[in-house]
Amino acid sequence: MIREHDTVVLTRDIPEQSLLAGDVGAVVSVYETGRAFEVEFVAGDGRTIAVLTLKPGDVRAVNEAEILHVRAIS
Repeated sequence: MIREHDTVVLTRDIPEQSLLAGDVGAVVSVYETGRAFEVEFVAGDGRTIAVLTLKPGDVRAVNEAEILHVRAIS
């Protein structure tokens, strides 16, 4: 179950926000017991790139065996 403040992984590209599947965000709100999530994506300097309302299929929990990496955004 995904909760507020959890780190999540985007499962699809959102080109209008320069986000790619695999980008990592933080859940800032959970709506209707998990029917939607408000997720914030930030740059390395802490600047907000996007805050989006996403459906459960758009994000997944981070697996403890995964490693994070960075990429430049356009």
